[in-house]
Amino acid sequence: MPASRPHALAPMALRRLTRRALAVSSIALAAAMAMAPLQAATPKDTLVIAAAFDDIITLDPAESFELSTGELLGNAYDRLVRFDVNDPSKIVGDLAKAWSVSADGKTYSFELKPGLKFASGNPLAAEDMVWSLQRSVLLDKNPAFILTQFGFTKDNVKERIKATGPLTLTLETDKPYAPSFVLNCLTANVAAAVDRKLVLSKEANGDLGYGWLKTNHAGSGPLKIREWRANELVTLERNDQYWGPKAKPARVIFRHLKESATQRLTLEKGDVDIARNLNPQDLAALAAHKEIKTTATPKGTVFYISMNMKNPHFAKPEVREAMKYLLDYAAIGDTLVKNIGVVNQNFLPLGLLGASKDNPYKLDVAKAKALLAKAGLPNVFKVTMDVRTVQPVQGIAEAMQQTARRAGVEIELLPGDGKQTLTKYRARTHDMYIGQWGADYWDPHTNADTFARNPDNGDNPKTKPLAWRNAWDIPELTKKADAAVLERDAGKRAAMYGEIQAEFRKSSPFIMIFQQTEVAAMRANVDGLKLGPTSDSTYFSGVAKR
Repeated sequence: MPASRPHALAPMALRRLTRRALAVSSIALAAAMAMAPLQAATPKDTLVIAAAFDDIITLDPAESFELSTGELLGNAYDRLVRFDVNDPSKIVGDLAKAWSVSADGKTYSFELKPGLKFASGNPLAAEDMVWSLQRSVLLDKNPAFILTQFGFTKDNVKERIKATGPLTLTLETDKPYAPSFVLNCLTANVAAAVDRKLVLSKEANGDLGYGWLKTNHAGSGPLKIREWRANELVTLERNDQYWGPKAKPARVIFRHLKESATQRLTLEKGDVDIARNLNPQDLAALAAHKEIKTTATPKGTVFYISMNMKNPHFAKPEVREAMKYLLDYAAIGDTLVKNIGVVNQNFLPLGLLGASKDNPYKLDVAKAKALLAKAGLPNVFKVTMDVRTVQPVQGIAEAMQQTARRAGVEIELLPGDGKQTLTKYRARTHDMYIGQWGADYWDPHTNADTFARNPDNGDNPKTKPLAWRNAWDIPELTKKADAAVLERDAGKRAAMYGEIQAEFRKSSPFIMIFQQTEVAAMRANVDGLKLGPTSDSTYFSGVAKR
């Protein structure tokens, strides 16, 4: 069948989209100019960042699973090990001075650095690290699966994770996993060290301090979280108790500014030092600004549209495949995500073991119509899509709304902030959802475990990965993902992920769109900012202002 033009949105649709985007940007810019007070440059010891962080729900490392919070916790909490941001394949010690793996591959022994302290001044010893890991398992919130996948349960965690001395501890896994996989999982925020003495002093009704830590800080990182005002402000301060080099900025302030035009204006005026969410047009406009520079890095973050298979239309494989032909990937890559992302139709971001470069889909309305007719849907059907009101997410949703209409699919966009859309998505009460997923640790299982694994598709499972949120029941693919994580030969393991992704592209309820290239624009006097490949690996303690 003839393919529709793959390299642009339909001319009239693109003109409408462009006019609308320009109008929205102009309104936002005018509003910002009217409201923003004249002000001098930011204080030399203070780093001020413009960012969109309306997805923050909790500050507790045992519960947080949002991208914005990940960055805060990455700066405010330590863990046993981290990956090297200059080479994510390498693991380096954080709190751990040394570690080893037993001959049978199941027991991991760690020795902590001496003289460690939390930001409160309380000492940080092996029993605090052990309690923190146990607490994450016992609370069993969203990210707990990163630890429980190693066989830790509420019943056995106190036996499997234990202190063996003032500065030594062991973790005993249920299977001999690849050591790199285990260590990478321990770099995640859910494995962060939490101030046991402080948190237990705030405990209420045996909640392990859960209620208090949602809005407070109990870490040992180079920065500490001083204040969070939802959709307004986050303030970090230097932690003078930190065991390593002290943070260069005395404080780091995040201002919640969602619109790219507003971020650009405040950066140009000197009201902020760094802007984090600029669109391609505003980045291009800043290219000739002598007082502004940029830095960029490929991110382990992928953007996608998902279809809930509880909707009977999306339960049909032909409909899911048809929808993948109703997005103009090339036009989106050339416009909405130009310089801030690359088209990637796979769940593994490039850079991870086994990542695929295959991108078989393109806009093809005729093919989509044929598939819909085969599914018994030759006429118009209507669905909704929950959309976080930030760019480029909103622009991509509007673009798909227009192209899908050409095949008779009417998509009603339901706008909301990050917290609203995520809450609904996690309850799997959506039709369609557009969002992003950032790697929790630098191993392919981090994405395979959520996109291509669903051990229990019931309404109340132990874990609720993205496959579950979209009611994709995949017992055989789950087995393949389980086998891949146990394979110690890197070449064989990469091939296994290639096979999983091929099946995923064909049958999944996910329309994978692009992999993020994160770009930050900053004032020329800002030095030392390096964007990390994951949400929790962009560090501010080494950033200084001249």
